[in-house]
Amino acid sequence: MMILKSKPLVVAVLCSIVASGCVWVEDTQDLASFVSDVQSKPRGTIEPLPTFEPYHSFVYQGASLRDPFVPLVKIESALDIEYDDSDGVEPDQNRPRSYLEQFSIDDLHMVGTIGKTDQKSVWSLILDDNGEIHRVSVGDYIGLDFGKVVAVNEQRVDVIEIISNGRGGWMQRPRTLELVEQE
Repeated sequence: MMILKSKPLVVAVLCSIVASGCVWVEDTQDLASFVSDVQSKPRGTIEPLPTFEPYHSFVYQGASLRDPFVPLVKIESALDIEYDDSDGVEPDQNRPRSYLEQFSIDDLHMVGTIGKTDQKSVWSLILDDNGEIHRVSVGDYIGLDFGKVVAVNEQRVDVIEIISNGRGGWMQRPRTLELVEQE
């Protein structure tokens, strides 16, 4: 009952609060000057929208032509081709390996010779990675790829290596060790 009697009082308080938010201002001169300043400034221009060319459709005429991703002839796989290794080049796997066959040819350097070329008893002096010097003559083996010394002279050592040809066979590759000039 008490709530019903105080209802007009609550309504009156709420109306006074709402009415107090609406305040009338007599002096609006600053608002008018702001609006006139904004309107007096030059206005920007908006660029027109670009014109777009209309889409021209393309009709593909090559649908009846050959597919470019299908080969014209049957390509044989490299696995299907049998290679003829008729030259019989093959390294001797059963012979004892020499000391210089544990080094790559690129790690060996010719540093000199002993003997004379006219006597056919010329030895080449080969420096390995360990800093040791070895005597090499025709018929000796050096390098990792079954390299056999075939010629020795005062300026170089000619070696024939036997390497894999990548197809299960072997092929020969010539290599040369040239004399290193020391300063």
